[in-house]
Amino acid sequence: MNKVVIVTGGGRGIGAATSILLAEQGYAVCVNYRQRRQEAEAVVSAIQSKGGRACCFAADVTDEQQVVALFDHAEQQLGKITHLVNNAGILFTQSTLADLTLERFNKVLTTNVSSCFLCSREAIRRMDDGGAIVNVSSAASRTGSPNEYVDYAASKGAMDSLTKGLSLELAARNIRVNAVRPGFIATEMHADGGEAGRVERLAPLIPLQRGGTAREVASAIAWLLSDEASYVTGSFIDIAGGK
Repeated sequence: MNKVVIVTGGGRGIGAATSILLAEQGYAVCVNYRQRRQEAEAVVSAIQSKGGRACCFAADVTDEQQVVALFDHAEQQLGKITHLVNNAGILFTQSTLADLTLERFNKVLTTNVSSCFLCSREAIRRMDDGGAIVNVSSAASRTGSPNEYVDYAASKGAMDSLTKGLSLELAARNIRVNAVRPGFIATEMHADGGEAGRVERLAPLIPLQRGGTAREVASAIAWLLSDEASYVTGSFIDIAGGK
């Protein structure tokens, strides 16, 4: 089977690591980005330099028309979509809930949840011979992220519910839907939250005594997408060092 995957938010962090690892495993990869064109193109170049097939496409995955355009482009360039990684997401500066604005709360939910819904819907409309979806949730969906990112945690909780419900809807069609829940991973997203060194600060509190890497998360995503996980759906892999 020609394996073709779209990775949303694929230009940096977990998305970039996942795009590169999947290409190494024989997937043709469409790297989605919204603004970071240079980073997405660098991922594509890295894949192509090793003989892989890849393209990139700018799309705001909270917009229905742009999501359709993304999938159309990927299929024109690479072939029929067989796999999807919903990785696009945003995080704002650490804050208590009392200090959050409604605008910020809605922005986080729209970006993190609506994008997952729209891309999943478009994928399953095109997957008529099975397939697999992995949603990149967060350990925050379990912890609630008090005093830091309750809005982000709420969005990831919604993503967990979407994962479970969709997995049950699609099981009879042989489309598997799972999620990973990273925590304390060394990526640029912590800088978005106002504390670039957050993982280092919290490392002593993590049972494994260190933060994780984007590649470690990518490995779990790749396994869930693979035929080795053919009997796994509606499941969650926590990648948080024991927290």
